[in-house]
Amino acid sequence: MSTTLTSEALATLPGMVVRLGPLRSRLTDEEFEKFCAQNPELRIEMTSEGVMIIRLPVTPEGSRRNFKLTARFGAWAEADGTGVGFESSAGFTLPNGAKRSPDVSWMRKERWDALTPEQQNEFTHICPDFVVELRSKTDRLRTLQNKMKEYMTNGAQLGWLIDPIRHQVHVFHADSSVEILDHPPVISGEPLLPGFVLRLEGIID
Repeated sequence: MSTTLTSEALATLPGMVVRLGPLRSRLTDEEFEKFCAQNPELRIEMTSEGVMIIRLPVTPEGSRRNFKLTARFGAWAEADGTGVGFESSAGFTLPNGAKRSPDVSWMRKERWDALTPEQQNEFTHICPDFVVELRSKTDRLRTLQNKMKEYMTNGAQLGWLIDPIRHQVHVFHADSSVEILDHPPVISGEPLLPGFVLRLEGIID
């Protein structure tokens, strides 16, 4: 497969949906990886049905928020050492076949170490233990809520949907319960992430 997006196609973004048609239900892992490599400026995901969702980079303001989120979580993850953290360009193949790239994610070290070097260097078939999605101005809240539910049903233990537009954090738990926090100054990752408290100043406000 050799596909590069044209300027006309890019003009339809940031929420372009690509359907492969009746003769192709989905790309193979190799085809998906090649498609991403041919379009490195884009953030590309694929649903469990094989529909690709393609987005342009976020605005500078959205990137500023995501930088703070990643830096604060990364500092804890490096100091804690019980798991491996990932930023927004990491791609994972969930058990249902969807290929997702959370804004921030984390996996227990023993699960990461159980992967072969080859698996660690591809869109590996595994769901992180912890995922975060940070809503941008072009994201639909319902779409992100459904994505968070997908993470949880595919093995995530904790998920945060941070919504700067409504100044809320939706906390998703492994038992399918969801808490909605209004204007929280901080949020704790206990007990999955011992000692981690995310300061939300500059991220949610």
